[in-house]
Amino acid sequence: MDIKCVGVIGAGTMGSGIAQVMATAGFNTILIDRDDIQVAVGLSRIKHGLEKAVQKGKLSAEEMERVRGLIEGKTDLGSVADCDLIVEAVPEDLKIKTQIFHYVAAICVPETIIASNTSSISITAMAAATTHPEQFIGMHFMNPAPVMSLVEVIRGLKTSEETFQKVWNFAKRLGKTPVASEDRPGFIVNRIIMPMINEAFFALMEGVASAEDIDTAITLGTNEPMGPLALADLIGLDTVLYILEVLHREMGEDKYRPCPLLRKYVEAGWLGKKVGHGVYDY
Repeated sequence: MDIKCVGVIGAGTMGSGIAQVMATAGFNTILIDRDDIQVAVGLSRIKHGLEKAVQKGKLSAEEMERVRGLIEGKTDLGSVADCDLIVEAVPEDLKIKTQIFHYVAAICVPETIIASNTSSISITAMAAATTHPEQFIGMHFMNPAPVMSLVEVIRGLKTSEETFQKVWNFAKRLGKTPVASEDRPGFIVNRIIMPMINEAFFALMEGVASAEDIDTAITLGTNEPMGPLALADLIGLDTVLYILEVLHREMGEDKYRPCPLLRKYVEAGWLGKKVGHGVYDY
């Protein structure tokens, strides 16, 4: 089956960004969320992203309208029934995700590829909620999806080689660079980057340096484009905490133990850039 139509479930930051990537590459895209308000916010976010691309000379005004015309917002999950590829991008909650996959698998043809944009949850565990786990795979985009070139392609225990190759090649058609990961906690990027973010929080908690100096030291000392604390704010501190909890639980190693200060920030509702306050004020 050639991939022509894509369904993206979840119109948040990641879902809308993924939908923008799909449509920019020329694919008919259906963006799904639970209500009209969420869908409208997602479509508005895409419009803003495309307008920025026009301002930077990456798209013409005509191309922007063409891309917007390829995206259709829906609230009925059944709207993805005829899609060739479905990418789930809802919050990191295994129960919610498996409910979605169970429903989607029941309404789609067996050849439909179902992918999750999860940053940490087992692909194998989610695939078990479907009738064709060989057609299930991880497709983890980086944030912001329209800008970042990497896509982690993650095999579950039962993912077929055919499914893997289709998604690998599809990622290239999107203009992305795919990397292959086995189904291990945190995959590649988060397994490596989360301990650095966590250690930055420990350094902040222990008074080693201010948040600004920690981030400046890492950006200038290692040539990173962004410091770990600013990156945590961009990702969302609740998401960072969740991923660290998964890594700690699944790996059983103290190096993944979430910093108490990170946990306190999340308890206080200081979740980062998306709410206007985290380590920094926005």
